[in-house]
Amino acid sequence: MASNVPIEKIRNIGISAHIDSGKTTLSERILFYTGKIHEIHEVRGKDGVGAVMDSMDLEREKGITIQSAATYAMWGDFNINLIDTPGHVDFTIEVERALRVLDGAILVLCSVSGVQSQSITVDRQMKRYKVPRIAFINKMDRSGANYDRVAAQLKEKLGHHAVKLQYPIGAEDRFQGLIDLLSMKAFYFDGENGEHIREEAIPADMLDEAKLRRDEMIEGIANVDDELGEAFLMDPASITEEQLRAAVRRATIALKMTPVMCGSAYKNKGVQLLLNAVCSYLPNPKEATNEALDQKNNEAKVILESDPAKPFVGLAFKLEDGRYGQLTYMRIYQGKVSKGDFIINQVNQKKVKVPRIVRMHASEMHDVNEATAGDIVALFGIECASGDTFTDGTVQYTMTSMFVPDAVISLAVTPKNRDTLANFSKALNRFHKEDPTFRVRRDEESAQTIISGMGELHLEIYIERMKREYNCEVVAGKPQVAYRETISQKGEFAYTHKKQTGGSGQFARVCGYVEPLPSDAVQQYEFVDDIVGGSIPREFIPACDKGFQEAVKKGSLIGFPVVGLRVVINDGAFHAVDSSEMAFKTAAIMGFREGYAAAKPVILEPIMKVEVTAPEDFQGSVVGQLNQRRGTILETGTAEGYVTAVAEVPLNTMFGYSTDLRSATQGKGEFTMEFSKYMPVPRNEAEALMAQYKEKQAAEQAARK
Repeated sequence: MASNVPIEKIRNIGISAHIDSGKTTLSERILFYTGKIHEIHEVRGKDGVGAVMDSMDLEREKGITIQSAATYAMWGDFNINLIDTPGHVDFTIEVERALRVLDGAILVLCSVSGVQSQSITVDRQMKRYKVPRIAFINKMDRSGANYDRVAAQLKEKLGHHAVKLQYPIGAEDRFQGLIDLLSMKAFYFDGENGEHIREEAIPADMLDEAKLRRDEMIEGIANVDDELGEAFLMDPASITEEQLRAAVRRATIALKMTPVMCGSAYKNKGVQLLLNAVCSYLPNPKEATNEALDQKNNEAKVILESDPAKPFVGLAFKLEDGRYGQLTYMRIYQGKVSKGDFIINQVNQKKVKVPRIVRMHASEMHDVNEATAGDIVALFGIECASGDTFTDGTVQYTMTSMFVPDAVISLAVTPKNRDTLANFSKALNRFHKEDPTFRVRRDEESAQTIISGMGELHLEIYIERMKREYNCEVVAGKPQVAYRETISQKGEFAYTHKKQTGGSGQFARVCGYVEPLPSDAVQQYEFVDDIVGGSIPREFIPACDKGFQEAVKKGSLIGFPVVGLRVVINDGAFHAVDSSEMAFKTAAIMGFREGYAAAKPVILEPIMKVEVTAPEDFQGSVVGQLNQRRGTILETGTAEGYVTAVAEVPLNTMFGYSTDLRSATQGKGEFTMEFSKYMPVPRNEAEALMAQYKEKQAAEQAARK
């Protein structure tokens, strides 16, 4: 990259979408047109090379993106830093952390399927980090392509103010080119790879429609941009192309509108115009608002300025274990960093030296000597965790952390051979460090290693990677669902803990109640101290809280964590000699169990939002299968010969669903699922789970004897 590109000419963008919408194909075309690669390879191409951005063997085999890949390219005099993210919900953290550090994004939608479940998730992530976006309706060459329907879905399903800047010339197998409604010109893409752009007048038979659509577009922009709104009221006919482009840019950056464009990445149509739009309408690093928290000033919010002269602030947003040690991807928000500089990790105040700075092009590295505000680079030899903030030491800022969803599925894993134990723990440590949604813990009771993640595919990929990258075959137990326990009413307790064994004894009395928290509460556990008159001395209150916190880690029904409750203590008693922190902690644990039993506890199970797409002929069997699995159908719709059913289904019943769906739909059915909420388990299921837990406890006690 030309290191002297002014910051106004830098664009940090990501490509996000539902699985199989063509994100990686689009990235491949962008790299080709910007001269970064010299030939195009398809994601599941016959030549077996695979796309540049899918650099892992597993990605090439499965034809999906697993890790987000970063690259950079020059388009004219603009430097575009690009991150291609996975579409599969199991790798949602990759999208989350990419959007956390980007200034703009391209939301890719399939012209046939439209807005799908994962498009909604990705859009929610973009809204969370206030990322301006351009919607690109891809696959216009496929049968059933419908540009207007998908643009309308952006409004209906995602609540965007979508404004169409283009109009396709033909669709499906007759898709030839695009009409740009801003310049009122028709564009065609010639040559073997669509590299020659031909600009012509709009075909006569489409001119009237194009004029109507242009008026519609101007009105759409004028509704959200005051400056254009005034010009529109004065004289709509005098509005120039420059005024329109400036208004689109202002409204897009202010998140008031989403420009909609279309094309076919696979057929090499429309990608160059999309690149022009990225440079014209998405913000440069200076136009994006980035906030940090000042640790010296009680976490007050500070706006970071993309100014190389200001103190250095950077965020490590992704880690990878490369051939030469840990590779830390960093977004630089303020100041600059050079090779050999010392920077300070704000989490543990450790001072580290920067030995090497590289720019990433998928798995290739290009060395640079320095990086300035607005850049996305990777550093070698820096030990840190994902989400750590670095500064040059003159300021103590930390960036807000990113949202990490809870794991929904667990597996017990052990290495097949004892010899590979060292590799097994190395792999788990590395994966846990790289991926915050991949959790590893040791279950003390069963002495098993438990891994948890976002779905079956997520854990499957990691087990496969252990085998390939660490030569460690793993035996996995049956997946375990992350159940929870909660209470359904108020339950009181008054527990006295007394123990006399010669010398000073133990005495503590704790009274109070437990009650359910409102369903929209942010915290899952709340402790309220209502002690008056010193019936429990102040110094023992934290010990009571500790005891309750320990008690909620394991409910008495099936041994899963207890959530959604408030514990209130309002009375108690102590002994001048025999009371201690330990005694009050024990009294709190036992008191909680007493109150919990009285509060009608229930078991909760994770409910997944499942979206199934299959040919219409199989509608009966698709809906039937979901009903069999205790699913609640939320909506069904048909489009272009395919039926889409959205349902809420308990995760426990979803194991093996992919095989059943394929066999019921002759392999044509597809589904995606993501965590939705926790709901109480039906009584017969709850009784079976409790019986199972009792058996397990009895077996463990027998083993101890």
